[in-house]
Amino acid sequence: MNRATHSIPTFDSMLLPTIQALQMLGGSGTTEEIYDRVAQILNLPDEVLDIPHGNKSQSAVEYRLGWSRTYLKKYGLLQNSSRGVWSLVSTSIDFDILDAKEIVKVVRDTDKKKVMQPDNLNENVEAVETLEELAWHQQLHQILLSLEPSAFERLAQRLLRESGFIQVQVTGKSADGGIDGVGIARISGFLSFHVLFQCKRYQGSVTASQIRDFRGAMQGRTDKGLFITTGTFTRDAVKEATRDGAPPIDLIDGEQLVQRLKELGLGVKIKMIESVEVDASWFTKI
Repeated sequence: MNRATHSIPTFDSMLLPTIQALQMLGGSGTTEEIYDRVAQILNLPDEVLDIPHGNKSQSAVEYRLGWSRTYLKKYGLLQNSSRGVWSLVSTSIDFDILDAKEIVKVVRDTDKKKVMQPDNLNENVEAVETLEELAWHQQLHQILLSLEPSAFERLAQRLLRESGFIQVQVTGKSADGGIDGVGIARISGFLSFHVLFQCKRYQGSVTASQIRDFRGAMQGRTDKGLFITTGTFTRDAVKEATRDGAPPIDLIDGEQLVQRLKELGLGVKIKMIESVEVDASWFTKI
């Protein structure tokens, strides 16, 4: 284990910075906004932020920060919407009286009690659903990594079409400066613009130099680019993609990719579980 791994902050050390980040964001924020702000608060260097969590499509810091949010939610300080926005339960939380060790202790003690009580069906179901979420997520990511490059390009083509793009074509030309395809994005049926996209199927992180190379290939052809990967993007790559004065490049990492495939039902089947409840009072009225 190298020094960089040792310097990855633990989930409990990011509990209070997460609260602080949300306060700075006005009481609510997306996971990406919280991640960026916590990284600033803790002054985490890029070499730490770019360390992946095993072979998963997210960084170690992102993974641990997910646990931080979960603990804060169970403690009653955070809540989240189905749209991935996290918010403080109260904007008047007194940051000075919060104790990270106390939060961890209370949540773990509560979880132990729930395990001992067979009546807590909702909590047990939630735990099972969390494990299932991790299972399908990891399985899908491994399948994506096993695809042939041409198959991954066709998947990107289908993904864009299902997302509202038209005239999506896969070029597949190695001499095309890294451009894997082109399409036209339509907004509300009125506006449209050409988009060049590149697909990179691997576990590593896309670097700033790769973003610059992609932008160079875009030169004179379009003002908009899309970079899709099963891996992650380094902090410098994210900054380069949105650099002032340069054509913007939207980024889709492995985490966003599997979630989008789920939303669109591409290669993912969602089964609804039937819940049957007997209405005893109904029989008393016969």
